Amino acid sequence: MTTHFENTHGMTVPQPREGLDALLLQVTARLEALAGDQRLTAFDTSETSALPRLCKIFGLSDAEAELLVLAVGCELSDTLAQQVTAITGSPGVGVAIALRLFGRDVWDMLCPEAPLRHWHLIDLTGQGPLRQREIRVDERIVQALLGNTYIDARLTGLLERIGFDELATPSASFGTVIETISRSWSNSDPLPVILLGGKDRRSQRGVAAEVASEFGLDLFRLHARDIPTDWSQSKSLALFVDRELALSGAALIIETSPDDVSKAAALADRLTGPTIIIADDPPLTDRTPRLRLDLAPHTIGSQRDIWRMALGRKTADRLGPAVDALAGQFSLDPASINSSVAMVGTPDPNMTTHDLGAALWHAARLQGRRALNGLADRVESAAEWQDLILPDSLISALKDVAAQVRDAWRVNNDWGWADKSPRGLGTAALFAGPSGTGKTLAAEVLANDLSLDLYRVDLSQIISKYIGETEKNLSRIFAAAEDGGAVLLFDEADALFGKRSEVKDSHDRYANVEVSYLLQKMESYRGLAILTTNQKSALDTAFLRRLRYVLTFPFPDTGARADIWRRIFPNETPLEALDYDALAGLSISGGSIRSIALNASYLAAGSHGPVTMAHIRRATFREYAKLGKPVTAIEKGSFS
Repeated sequence: MTTHFENTHGMTVPQPREGLDALLLQVTARLEALAGDQRLTAFDTSETSALPRLCKIFGLSDAEAELLVLAVGCELSDTLAQQVTAITGSPGVGVAIALRLFGRDVWDMLCPEAPLRHWHLIDLTGQGPLRQREIRVDERIVQALLGNTYIDARLTGLLERIGFDELATPSASFGTVIETISRSWSNSDPLPVILLGGKDRRSQRGVAAEVASEFGLDLFRLHARDIPTDWSQSKSLALFVDRELALSGAALIIETSPDDVSKAAALADRLTGPTIIIADDPPLTDRTPRLRLDLAPHTIGSQRDIWRMALGRKTADRLGPAVDALAGQFSLDPASINSSVAMVGTPDPNMTTHDLGAALWHAARLQGRRALNGLADRVESAAEWQDLILPDSLISALKDVAAQVRDAWRVNNDWGWADKSPRGLGTAALFAGPSGTGKTLAAEVLANDLSLDLYRVDLSQIISKYIGETEKNLSRIFAAAEDGGAVLLFDEADALFGKRSEVKDSHDRYANVEVSYLLQKMESYRGLAILTTNQKSALDTAFLRRLRYVLTFPFPDTGARADIWRRIFPNETPLEALDYDALAGLSISGGSIRSIALNASYLAAGSHGPVTMAHIRRATFREYAKLGKPVTAIEKGSFS
């Protein structure tokens, strides 16, 4: 089969059933002549039927076409079956009658690599010598000749027909990509496989649909995860998929994930029909020609337009700069933007602009979570600025961080910084200081103040002993966080972003490559990434240079500890005669203070009374024992 791609615009739709009846009459007449030892008339495939198209698709000769019609005729016509029985003495079309009709040429026609058997138009059944075998036509081919179009039952659950009305019209900015694919399919034989990169699946499908529609083709979808890894099964799947594309007049899109791109490439190598692989980073196929194209991510401007279109001009104008903030913070695809607007519904006339903007912001947050769920742990917190007991200068710096994130869309896009250089546009901050000094709490406060989700990255799930896996894991997390506008929190970041070492062996070399990769990702990440460490000196200096903020959280002094003690208990917790100034004499961090206060509350609940200094004393001794730290005489005096 050279190609089965056809532009069906302007084609005359055949009347398959009537044309097939005419072909069967021809075969009947030729069998009558054969039975009477008369001269055989020529077999004419030009009748109005689906047969000429099948001959073109699969490269069938006139003799092969007649043999196919004869086999179909015995499936559908009692008259033909009776004629065959009268000639050969057995029902059904066998190799014997084919030999009488076509002579020794029949062996070439029945070769496993000849079109009839290669494409499983017919199969040989039975046992014994080849001359005693029967010829059976595949049911999908019978139905094709009858004019019935459906997806082969063997592909049910694997191949899916996509309705064009289900797909969104792609952005006008993708017009060049659509034009390039159309031109390549119009001017190339064999057809190039299209490798379509990008993260917006809906837009990729829309581009594929536009091209398929232009050529009058249906569109089928196959998920790469469903492609078998067994070589023989994959080969069989490719054959039946390729055949179905030809019979149905369809193009194929293979949708991939990072884990199954190799299977998509292997299948595409075995196909000849119009094929588009859509992936974040499409695999390189052996099938040539091939054409790699990428859909550029939606710009802030294009996302702003999508938000405005989804909201309607009246509502968008009412929201004003809030639409810009949504487009700048959340890198959502058009489907997610429409879903966000649908979640809010028709705005209540009494709803204030602020409340409407907040509702849309929350809906966008929910849409953005889908990408990160399963990659990092979402932290739920209601912490606010008053919960932080830190030096005024540090509080001021943290509020500067929040302000930068809040105004990033304006500075980077409206003020031109993104056009000047795409690197270093995000806000990366390092929180350094002893354990328990409020680093994680400060991250929670920032996320809550910005109305953004906070995701803690579990380093144990990220770091891999396999070369390249750590980078792949980090890349997924950064990409998902950027799409969802989330805040990333790397606790104990020195374990991941440590100093690059002197190369002594291959392990050191790959470790350095890993760190260098992470530094690049940090520099290109557009969102807010918060890194915490107890050992600032352990971090790579090149890494520190790429950070926007490096904030040091000090160990709390006596005054700060007294304030922490005053604020640590919830308002609902019953307290009795607590001496906060005395408790400030305990030389411990805020994290330890919280642990003691919580344990003291449990002790008080067990005694059915309020929290007292005695409860705090017991909880303090347990905390010190946990830390392996002795209680000094001065600290014991806090409870006297």
